[in-house]
Amino acid sequence: MNSLTLVSSLVWWVLYGSIGALFCALIVWSVLRWTERCNVVFNRVYLACLLWTLLGLLLVVGVAAYEGHLHPPFRTLLTSGLLRWALVVDMLVGVAMVWRLTPRVDARRVRAGSACLAVAAVMAVGFGVATTLV
Repeated sequence: MNSLTLVSSLVWWVLYGSIGALFCALIVWSVLRWTERCNVVFNRVYLACLLWTLLGLLLVVGVAAYEGHLHPPFRTLLTSGLLRWALVVDMLVGVAMVWRLTPRVDARRVRAGSACLAVAAVMAVGFGVATTLV
């Protein structure tokens, strides 16, 4: 693999990750505002979602490469036990990042239960989209 291919892959990984993180951040921000009953800092929510999305993309592509499902149809990948465990790890990392990186406007950290609910909402929407498109 030459350096141009590697740089191009990294640029597309960050680009698609940031697009996905924006949608995740909008969901997380609205859920956190609802559960915390106060404002949360959106740019920190976006940072947490960006790091979470980039790691999640690496996990899913790693599982797909390990199982040999890099080309459609992806139905067998969605039923994979290894992908399910990778998604559980991804959700735990997402909760940790949202909980640790997102402050409220009163400079307190959001509650861990609120972070769990926000990540669960994102995963429910994401899994719904993934099963609809496949």
